[in-house]
Amino acid sequence: MENLETNLIPVIIQHSENKDVLMLGYMNNEALKKTVKSKHVWFYSRSKKRLWEKGESSGNYLKLIDIKSDCDKDALLILAKPEGPTCHTGKDSCFYNDETNDLKYSNPTILNELFEIIDERKNNPSTNSYTSKLFSQGKDLISQKVIEELCELIVEYNSNEKNSLRVIEEACDLLFHLMVLLSSKDLSIYDISKELEKRKKH
Repeated sequence: MENLETNLIPVIIQHSENKDVLMLGYMNNEALKKTVKSKHVWFYSRSKKRLWEKGESSGNYLKLIDIKSDCDKDALLILAKPEGPTCHTGKDSCFYNDETNDLKYSNPTILNELFEIIDERKNNPSTNSYTSKLFSQGKDLISQKVIEELCELIVEYNSNEKNSLRVIEEACDLLFHLMVLLSSKDLSIYDISKELEKRKKH
């Protein structure tokens, strides 16, 4: 089987009209071919280990305008016209966060990557996947697990023991099952981010 992760090349996406830098992704030869043929930007996802079309979940596609290579031919610059926000947070560009001092302590894309994996388990079920099992059992099991994880988080929160690690672990369990619940309703992190973005203005 062909290794799709070989010869990956970084790709900078720039707005074709206002010239804002929108995002950074990676392509292999197949992603580049699909981009040229479809006139929509495709990437290779290193987390999902497959090709993906930008906007396939959110509907925020990138319409191809032009492709340029740098002088060493080891990076691409794609001019594109975005059909909606480019960033999964609802921002027009992924390069909006100036708090770079905190980046070494966190992975700002981990929630989006996790949601992509959850969607993958929903759309391509695996018999060995706990996530796929949740989707196959339906709303009752998913709802039950969210309630269970919430109760366990509250128990740890109210515990007299000063064990912040347990609170973090239970919070992660709750967040995971909440993301499964959202995915089961065909919602995404983008939908939540968009709503939070509106609320922070009030």
